[in-house]
Amino acid sequence: MMSERSASKWVLVASARPNFMKIAPLMRAIAAHNRTGDCPVRPILVHTGQHYDANMSDAFFRDLNLPEPDIHLGIGSGTHGEQTGRVIIEFEKILLRETPDLVIVVGDVNSTMA
Repeated sequence: MMSERSASKWVLVASARPNFMKIAPLMRAIAAHNRTGDCPVRPILVHTGQHYDANMSDAFFRDLNLPEPDIHLGIGSGTHGEQTGRVIIEFEKILLRETPDLVIVVGDVNSTMA
């Protein structure tokens, strides 16, 4: 088990089906890295909720063997501006609370831009 104090905190952000596919190998690589015991990483998986339908989200977590997100922003649908604005507001709260060492964002959707 890794020590919270010595672990580097990484926030990984996913929001849509292609993002989940990109995050899955990163999560597996982090888990494999953490088994070595050297410089552990504490991943925090954030799902923005841009794709919130079970067929567009939950099924991919299950099929890709991803853990449940640590944080779900619940952004939902809306115009480009509404989604982007809500992600910026909610994600800033996460950054201020978690103070991560690294943020990894994959994709090309509104949540990624935010």
